[in-house]
Amino acid sequence: MRVAKSVAPTLGLVLAGGLARRMGGGDKALIEIGGRAILDRVLETLTPQCDGIILNANGDPQRFARFGLPVVSDDIPDFAGPLAGILAGLDWLAVHRPDVEWMVSVPGDCPFLPIDLVQRLHAVREQEGTKLACARSGDWRHPVVGLWNVALRDDLRHALVDEDLHKIEVWTARHGVAIAEWPDTPFDPFFNVNTPEDRARANEIARELQVFG
Repeated sequence: MRVAKSVAPTLGLVLAGGLARRMGGGDKALIEIGGRAILDRVLETLTPQCDGIILNANGDPQRFARFGLPVVSDDIPDFAGPLAGILAGLDWLAVHRPDVEWMVSVPGDCPFLPIDLVQRLHAVREQEGTKLACARSGDWRHPVVGLWNVALRDDLRHALVDEDLHKIEVWTARHGVAIAEWPDTPFDPFFNVNTPEDRARANEIARELQVFG
């Protein structure tokens, strides 16, 4: 799969540590859809759009060893939610890739991400003059599918540590967030796998995509 890279260099962050409690435990990113781990599908789509990919996950990083990517854990204790993972990604970016000021985040349980994700997030944030952008499909906003400027990391740490603020949309509203729109038909590109029923539906979508392209 070949797609155009984003307008500005952008690091990809996959939030890969979500526990599949409703599916009996384990990592949702490693659930197989159509015979392939969701994370394989995420990386296939995201890698051509980004200037490097890292994973955010807590616990033993060796469970992701076969992907050959840096695994960055939260430094905010008690599993503080996706904002903690985003902060971990921005901190890694500031230290290891000072040449890059943008990061796109995606959840590790969305097997059908769009191939123009990064390009369209950048387009809408440029149009609206913001340092943040996120995706929406149909009536649903997806704040974890977002574009983040590294300059915001100090304020994000302050919100998490000093204010105990963990709701993404509350924090992003302070800075202004541009919204990039996608249709949710014939399927939602941000469909995520949370339950056995979701897994069954995802397998149906995967079969349809294989047949109809």
